[in-house]
Amino acid sequence: MKNKYSLLLLVTSFGIISCQEKVEPIENEKTVVEDNVIVYEEYIGDEPTTPEETEFYEPKVAVVKPGSIGAAPSDAIVLFNGTNLDNWISSNDSTAAKWHLNKDASMTVNDKTGNIQTKQNFGDVQLHIEWKSPLPVQLEGQHRANSGIFLNGMYEVQVLDQNDNPTYVNGQVGSIYKQHVPLAMASVPTGEWNTYEIIYHAPEFNADGGKIKSGDITVIHNGVLVQDHVELKGTTPYIGWPKNPAHGKGPLLLQDHGDDSRVSFRNIWVREL
Repeated sequence: MKNKYSLLLLVTSFGIISCQEKVEPIENEKTVVEDNVIVYEEYIGDEPTTPEETEFYEPKVAVVKPGSIGAAPSDAIVLFNGTNLDNWISSNDSTAAKWHLNKDASMTVNDKTGNIQTKQNFGDVQLHIEWKSPLPVQLEGQHRANSGIFLNGMYEVQVLDQNDNPTYVNGQVGSIYKQHVPLAMASVPTGEWNTYEIIYHAPEFNADGGKIKSGDITVIHNGVLVQDHVELKGTTPYIGWPKNPAHGKGPLLLQDHGDDSRVSFRNIWVREL
């Protein structure tokens, strides 16, 4: 390998790639593979000798005005601000959402009326959502303030009152249900407002419906990273293995767990990525 090349050795979760294995180029990068090592074409040539040679000013970065804490930034789509449920429908029959609208600008699960979902469909998004469990404490295990936030209508980030309430760890608060255990349990005290910041990238499928790229999710719970760009292995069923049906964009869905859990939500907005 010529010295003028800048090299990046790939280290995977299985260790350093051996020199006998073929290395595929990283997606969306201008790369070549030489001697089984990835080389970035933009770094081929004489080494820069001034800082200006590695600075560029295009494309211009879009200016987004951030909101105050909990408020939506200027380019967000506000899905719920406490005034109405106009952006939501029943997942059962597409009629108007039947959850309770509260005077504190939140909404609460209306037990046994079913899940609700957005009228609008989304692909890759940044999602902000706040939720709280009720006081006094009710029930235990998976029945205590259980709900879920489903990206694309099928990939669940678990909502649960985990305080002094042990359960299976791949179904606890902050888990990608039945797939990924959270890195930490970062809940606030029962009855206070939790925040989830979620970054979701949808899976990709070929023309025959086969999955060619897995989706991924990052979750920050009350400022603590609990899911770090984890791979979605498929859907998140209660029973059975993950499935991978081909799909495009889909709704954001909030779960009615059907056990008087009475979870409340507020300040829901997304930024399409």
